[in-house]
Amino acid sequence: MKVTNKMIDKQLRLTGKLMDLIIHASSETEFLKNAQRNQKILNKFFAGKNIKELKSSEKLIPRKKDESKLRIRIYKPLNPKQDVPGVLWIHGGGYAFGVPEQDEVMYKKLIQESNCVIVAPDYRVSIDEPYPAALEDCYEALLWMKINAKELGIRENQLMVGGDSSGGGLTAALTLYARDKGEVNIAFQMPLYPMIDDRMISESAKDNNAPIWNSDSNRWAWKLYLGELYGKDVPAYAAPARATDYSNLPPTATFIGDLEPFRDETIQYVVNLRKAGVPVDFEMYEGCYHAFHAVNSRADISKKAISFFINSFNYAVAHYFAEQK
Repeated sequence: MKVTNKMIDKQLRLTGKLMDLIIHASSETEFLKNAQRNQKILNKFFAGKNIKELKSSEKLIPRKKDESKLRIRIYKPLNPKQDVPGVLWIHGGGYAFGVPEQDEVMYKKLIQESNCVIVAPDYRVSIDEPYPAALEDCYEALLWMKINAKELGIRENQLMVGGDSSGGGLTAALTLYARDKGEVNIAFQMPLYPMIDDRMISESAKDNNAPIWNSDSNRWAWKLYLGELYGKDVPAYAAPARATDYSNLPPTATFIGDLEPFRDETIQYVVNLRKAGVPVDFEMYEGCYHAFHAVNSRADISKKAISFFINSFNYAVAHYFAEQK
Protein backbone atom coordinates (compact mmCIF):
# COMPACT_ATOMS: atom_id res chain seq x y z
CA MET A 1 0.00 0.00 0.00
CA LYS A 2 1.65 3.16 -1.21
CA VAL A 3 1.05 6.14 1.07
CA THR A 4 1.35 9.67 -0.31
CA ASN A 5 1.70 12.84 1.71
CA LYS A 6 -1.80 13.95 0.65
CA MET A 7 -3.29 10.82 2.20
CA ILE A 8 -1.98 11.76 5.64
CA ASP A 9 -4.03 13.95 7.99
CA LYS A 10 -2.76 17.53 7.63
CA GLN A 11 -1.98 17.86 11.31
CA LEU A 12 0.10 14.67 11.25
CA ARG A 13 2.19 15.31 8.13
CA LEU A 14 5.06 17.32 9.59
CA THR A 15 5.45 15.07 12.62
CA GLY A 16 5.57 12.02 10.38
CA LYS A 17 8.30 13.51 8.21
CA LEU A 18 10.40 14.58 11.19
CA MET A 19 10.06 11.21 12.92
CA ASP A 20 11.07 9.39 9.76
CA LEU A 21 14.24 11.46 9.54
CA ILE A 22 15.14 10.25 13.03
CA ILE A 23 14.11 6.59 13.00
CA HIS A 24 14.10 5.47 9.35
CA ALA A 25 16.29 2.46 8.57
CA SER A 26 17.32 1.61 5.02
CA SER A 27 18.49 -1.94 5.73
CA GLU A 28 17.98 -4.83 8.14
CA THR A 29 21.42 -4.22 9.61
CA GLU A 30 20.60 -0.56 10.23
CA PHE A 31 17.27 -1.55 11.80
CA LEU A 32 19.07 -3.81 14.27
CA LYS A 33 21.63 -1.12 15.09
CA ASN A 34 18.85 1.40 15.65
CA ALA A 35 16.99 -1.01 17.95
CA GLN A 36 20.15 -1.66 19.97
CA ARG A 37 20.85 2.08 20.19
CA ASN A 38 17.27 2.82 21.24
CA GLN A 39 17.44 0.19 23.96
CA LYS A 40 20.65 1.67 25.37
CA ILE A 41 19.09 5.13 25.44
CA LEU A 42 15.92 3.89 27.11
CA ASN A 43 17.85 1.91 29.70
CA LYS A 44 20.06 4.90 30.50
CA PHE A 45 17.48 7.67 30.66
CA PHE A 46 14.15 5.97 31.45
CA ALA A 47 14.61 2.62 33.20
CA GLY A 48 14.03 2.92 36.93
CA LYS A 49 12.73 6.50 36.76
CA ASN A 50 9.65 7.28 38.83
CA ILE A 51 6.66 9.35 37.72
CA LYS A 52 6.16 12.35 40.00
CA GLU A 53 2.38 12.42 39.68
CA LEU A 54 2.07 8.72 40.54
CA LYS A 55 3.19 6.37 43.29
CA SER A 56 5.88 4.31 41.56
CA SER A 57 7.61 1.17 42.77
CA GLU A 58 9.54 -1.76 41.40
CA LYS A 59 9.73 -5.50 42.04
CA LEU A 60 12.01 -8.28 40.88
CA ILE A 61 10.05 -11.49 40.56
CA PRO A 62 11.54 -14.93 39.81
CA ARG A 63 10.96 -16.61 36.48
CA LYS A 64 9.79 -20.17 37.05
CA LYS A 65 11.87 -21.47 34.15
CA ASP A 66 15.32 -20.64 35.52
CA GLU A 67 14.85 -18.47 38.65
CA SER A 68 16.31 -15.42 36.91
CA LYS A 69 14.58 -12.13 37.78
CA LEU A 70 11.93 -10.22 35.87
CA ARG A 71 11.71 -6.50 36.62
CA ILE A 72 8.21 -5.10 36.90
CA ARG A 73 7.06 -1.56 37.52
CA ILE A 74 3.98 -0.80 39.62
CA TYR A 75 2.05 2.44 39.34
CA LYS A 76 -0.72 3.70 41.61
CA PRO A 77 -2.42 7.03 42.39
CA LEU A 78 -0.60 9.14 44.97
CA ASN A 79 -3.48 8.29 47.29
CA PRO A 80 -4.11 4.64 46.42
CA LYS A 81 -7.58 3.18 46.64
CA GLN A 82 -8.62 -0.36 47.43
CA ASP A 83 -10.69 -2.69 45.28
CA VAL A 84 -9.72 -1.14 41.94
CA PRO A 85 -9.04 -2.60 38.47
CA GLY A 86 -5.63 -4.09 37.80
CA VAL A 87 -4.07 -3.35 34.41
CA LEU A 88 -1.12 -5.28 33.04
CA TRP A 89 0.33 -2.82 30.51
CA ILE A 90 2.79 -4.11 27.90
CA HIS A 91 5.02 -1.59 26.14
CA GLY A 92 5.64 -1.51 22.39
CA GLY A 93 8.80 -1.28 20.33
CA GLY A 94 8.42 -3.80 17.53
CA TYR A 95 9.15 -6.60 20.02
CA ALA A 96 12.77 -5.47 19.57
CA PHE A 97 13.25 -2.77 22.21
CA GLY A 98 11.49 -0.76 24.91
CA VAL A 99 11.05 -0.35 28.66
CA PRO A 100 7.88 -0.06 30.77
CA GLU A 101 8.76 3.50 31.81
CA GLN A 102 8.21 4.78 28.25
CA ASP A 103 4.41 4.72 28.61
CA GLU A 104 4.12 7.39 31.30
CA VAL A 105 1.39 9.30 29.47
CA MET A 106 -0.80 6.21 29.19
CA TYR A 107 -0.36 5.32 32.86
CA LYS A 108 -1.45 8.79 33.93
CA LYS A 109 -4.57 8.65 31.76
CA LEU A 110 -5.67 5.21 32.93
CA ILE A 111 -5.05 5.95 36.60
CA GLN A 112 -6.72 9.34 36.39
CA GLU A 113 -9.85 7.69 35.03
CA SER A 114 -10.14 4.73 37.40
CA ASN A 115 -7.57 4.86 40.23
CA CYS A 116 -6.39 1.54 38.81
CA VAL A 117 -3.14 -0.20 39.64
CA ILE A 118 -0.82 -0.75 36.69
CA VAL A 119 1.72 -3.56 36.53
CA ALA A 120 4.22 -3.14 33.68
CA PRO A 121 6.77 -5.87 32.94
CA ASP A 122 10.26 -5.19 31.59
CA TYR A 123 9.99 -8.23 29.34
CA ARG A 124 12.90 -9.62 27.36
CA VAL A 125 13.06 -7.90 23.96
CA SER A 126 14.02 -9.65 20.74
CA ILE A 127 17.45 -8.03 20.36
CA ASP A 128 18.30 -10.06 23.47
CA GLU A 129 16.11 -13.14 23.12
CA PRO A 130 13.43 -14.12 20.57
CA TYR A 131 9.98 -15.65 21.10
CA PRO A 132 8.76 -17.05 23.47
CA ALA A 133 10.79 -15.01 25.99
CA ALA A 134 8.56 -11.90 25.89
CA LEU A 135 5.33 -13.90 26.17
CA GLU A 136 6.70 -15.97 29.06
CA ASP A 137 7.66 -12.80 30.93
CA CYS A 138 4.27 -11.19 30.39
CA TYR A 139 2.54 -14.32 31.63
CA GLU A 140 4.76 -14.42 34.72
CA ALA A 141 3.75 -10.81 35.43
CA LEU A 142 0.06 -11.61 34.90
CA LEU A 143 0.18 -14.53 37.33
CA TRP A 144 2.06 -12.39 39.85
CA MET A 145 -0.62 -9.70 39.58
CA LYS A 146 -3.35 -12.27 40.19
CA ILE A 147 -1.60 -13.86 43.17
CA ASN A 148 -0.84 -10.48 44.74
CA ALA A 149 -4.13 -8.78 43.86
CA LYS A 150 -5.23 -8.24 47.45
CA GLU A 151 -1.88 -6.79 48.50
CA LEU A 152 -1.91 -4.48 45.46
CA GLY A 153 -5.47 -3.32 46.17
CA ILE A 154 -6.76 -4.89 42.96
CA ARG A 155 -10.15 -6.49 42.42
CA GLU A 156 -9.36 -10.11 41.67
CA ASN A 157 -12.25 -10.30 39.21
CA GLN A 158 -11.11 -7.32 37.16
CA LEU A 159 -7.69 -8.08 35.75
CA MET A 160 -7.14 -6.30 32.44
CA VAL A 161 -4.38 -6.43 29.85
CA GLY A 162 -3.35 -3.78 27.34
CA GLY A 163 -0.53 -2.50 25.18
CA ASP A 164 0.22 -0.78 21.91
CA SER A 165 1.90 -2.02 18.71
CA SER A 166 4.00 -5.06 19.68
CA GLY A 167 2.60 -4.55 23.18
CA GLY A 168 -0.81 -4.94 21.56
CA GLY A 169 0.44 -8.08 19.85
CA LEU A 170 1.63 -9.47 23.18
CA THR A 171 -1.73 -8.52 24.69
CA ALA A 172 -3.57 -10.57 22.05
CA ALA A 173 -1.11 -13.44 22.46
CA LEU A 174 -1.36 -13.35 26.24
CA THR A 175 -5.15 -13.55 26.28
CA LEU A 176 -4.98 -16.59 23.99
CA TYR A 177 -2.31 -18.18 26.17
CA ALA A 178 -4.13 -17.42 29.43
CA ARG A 179 -7.40 -18.79 28.07
CA ASP A 180 -5.74 -22.05 27.09
CA LYS A 181 -3.70 -22.40 30.30
CA GLY A 182 -6.78 -21.83 32.46
CA GLU A 183 -4.88 -20.36 35.42
CA VAL A 184 -6.10 -16.77 35.29
CA ASN A 185 -9.20 -15.12 33.82
CA ILE A 186 -8.82 -11.75 32.07
CA ALA A 187 -11.78 -9.37 32.22
CA PHE A 188 -10.85 -7.02 29.36
CA GLN A 189 -8.12 -6.55 26.76
CA MET A 190 -6.83 -3.44 24.98
CA PRO A 191 -4.54 -4.46 22.07
CA LEU A 192 -4.07 -1.06 20.43
CA TYR A 193 -3.02 -1.19 16.74
CA PRO A 194 -1.55 -4.65 17.45
CA MET A 195 1.35 -6.28 15.63
CA ILE A 196 -0.13 -9.75 15.15
CA ASP A 197 0.55 -11.14 11.65
CA ASP A 198 4.06 -12.17 10.56
CA ARG A 199 2.86 -13.28 7.11
CA MET A 200 2.36 -9.71 5.83
CA ILE A 201 -0.01 -10.88 3.10
CA SER A 202 -2.70 -8.19 3.42
CA GLU A 203 -2.93 -5.09 1.23
CA SER A 204 -1.97 -2.72 4.04
CA ALA A 205 1.10 -4.79 4.98
CA LYS A 206 2.52 -5.02 1.46
CA ASP A 207 4.87 -2.30 0.18
CA ASN A 208 3.70 0.10 2.86
CA ASN A 209 5.84 3.24 3.00
CA ALA A 210 3.96 5.17 5.69
CA PRO A 211 5.88 7.14 8.34
CA ILE A 212 6.96 5.64 11.69
CA TRP A 213 6.46 1.96 10.76
CA ASN A 214 6.47 0.52 7.25
CA SER A 215 6.68 -2.86 5.55
CA ASP A 216 10.47 -3.03 5.80
CA SER A 217 10.63 -2.30 9.51
CA ASN A 218 7.76 -4.70 10.10
CA ARG A 219 9.51 -7.56 8.25
CA TRP A 220 12.83 -6.99 10.01
CA ALA A 221 11.13 -6.83 13.40
CA TRP A 222 9.28 -10.09 12.83
CA LYS A 223 12.53 -11.80 11.77
CA LEU A 224 14.15 -10.69 15.02
CA TYR A 225 11.21 -11.74 17.18
CA LEU A 226 10.58 -15.13 15.59
CA GLY A 227 14.23 -16.11 15.16
CA GLU A 228 14.48 -19.63 13.75
CA LEU A 229 10.68 -19.80 13.43
CA TYR A 230 10.56 -17.02 10.84
CA GLY A 231 8.98 -18.25 7.60
CA LYS A 232 7.94 -21.55 9.17
CA ASP A 233 4.89 -22.85 11.01
CA VAL A 234 4.56 -19.98 13.47
CA PRO A 235 2.34 -20.60 16.53
CA ALA A 236 -0.61 -18.32 17.31
CA TYR A 237 1.00 -17.42 20.65
CA ALA A 238 3.73 -15.71 18.60
CA ALA A 239 1.50 -14.23 15.87
CA PRO A 240 -2.13 -14.11 17.14
CA ALA A 241 -3.55 -13.53 13.64
CA ARG A 242 -2.78 -17.20 13.03
CA ALA A 243 -5.28 -18.29 15.71
CA THR A 244 -8.23 -20.38 14.57
CA ASP A 245 -10.28 -20.29 17.79
CA TYR A 246 -11.33 -16.88 19.14
CA SER A 247 -13.99 -18.13 21.53
CA ASN A 248 -13.97 -17.23 25.23
CA LEU A 249 -11.57 -14.35 24.79
CA PRO A 250 -12.20 -11.21 26.87
CA PRO A 251 -14.15 -8.16 25.68
CA THR A 252 -11.86 -6.00 23.59
CA ALA A 253 -11.15 -2.40 22.64
CA THR A 254 -8.77 -1.34 19.89
CA PHE A 255 -8.21 1.30 17.24
CA ILE A 256 -6.06 1.66 14.15
CA GLY A 257 -4.96 4.23 11.58
CA ASP A 258 -6.04 3.50 8.01
CA LEU A 259 -2.56 4.05 6.52
CA GLU A 260 -0.45 1.73 8.62
CA PRO A 261 0.71 -1.85 7.92
CA PHE A 262 -1.38 -3.31 10.75
CA ARG A 263 -4.69 -1.98 9.41
CA ASP A 264 -5.98 -5.11 7.69
CA GLU A 265 -4.78 -7.60 10.29
CA THR A 266 -6.46 -5.54 13.02
CA ILE A 267 -9.71 -5.38 11.07
CA GLN A 268 -9.63 -9.15 10.53
CA TYR A 269 -8.86 -9.71 14.22
CA VAL A 270 -11.91 -7.65 15.16
CA VAL A 271 -14.05 -9.62 12.67
CA ASN A 272 -12.83 -12.93 14.10
CA LEU A 273 -13.54 -11.86 17.67
CA ARG A 274 -17.04 -10.68 16.82
CA LYS A 275 -17.79 -13.91 14.93
CA ALA A 276 -16.85 -15.76 18.11
CA GLY A 277 -19.30 -13.64 20.13
CA VAL A 278 -16.69 -11.43 21.80
CA PRO A 279 -17.79 -7.81 22.39
CA VAL A 280 -15.42 -5.44 20.56
CA ASP A 281 -15.20 -1.66 20.60
CA PHE A 282 -13.29 -0.62 17.48
CA GLU A 283 -12.58 2.49 15.43
CA MET A 284 -10.35 3.25 12.45
CA TYR A 285 -9.02 6.75 11.83
CA GLU A 286 -8.56 8.21 8.36
CA GLY A 287 -5.23 9.69 7.35
CA CYS A 288 -3.35 8.14 10.26
CA TYR A 289 -0.07 6.24 10.35
CA HIS A 290 1.31 3.99 13.08
CA ALA A 291 1.16 5.35 16.65
CA PHE A 292 -0.20 8.68 15.39
CA HIS A 293 -1.87 9.52 18.70
CA ALA A 294 1.42 9.14 20.57
CA VAL A 295 3.76 11.00 18.21
CA ASN A 296 1.34 13.94 17.86
CA SER A 297 -1.16 13.92 20.69
CA ARG A 298 -2.23 17.51 19.94
CA ALA A 299 -3.74 16.67 16.55
CA ASP A 300 -7.53 16.72 16.53
CA ILE A 301 -7.75 13.15 15.28
CA SER A 302 -5.32 11.99 17.98
CA LYS A 303 -7.53 13.57 20.64
CA LYS A 304 -10.50 11.77 19.13
CA ALA A 305 -8.70 8.39 19.26
CA ILE A 306 -7.56 8.92 22.84
CA SER A 307 -11.08 9.90 23.88
CA PHE A 308 -12.50 6.79 22.21
CA PHE A 309 -10.00 4.57 24.01
CA ILE A 310 -10.60 6.13 27.42
CA ASN A 311 -14.38 5.89 26.99
CA SER A 312 -14.01 2.19 26.12
CA PHE A 313 -11.81 1.66 29.16
CA ASN A 314 -14.31 3.41 31.45
CA TYR A 315 -17.13 1.27 30.09
CA ALA A 316 -15.06 -1.85 30.77
CA VAL A 317 -14.35 -0.76 34.35
CA ALA A 318 -18.09 -0.43 34.94
CA HIS A 319 -19.24 -3.56 33.10
CA TYR A 320 -16.59 -6.26 32.56
CA PHE A 321 -15.56 -8.73 35.23
CA ALA A 322 -14.10 -12.23 35.21
CA GLU A 323 -14.17 -14.39 38.33
CA GLN A 324 -11.01 -16.35 39.09
CA LYS A 325 -11.07 -20.10 39.54
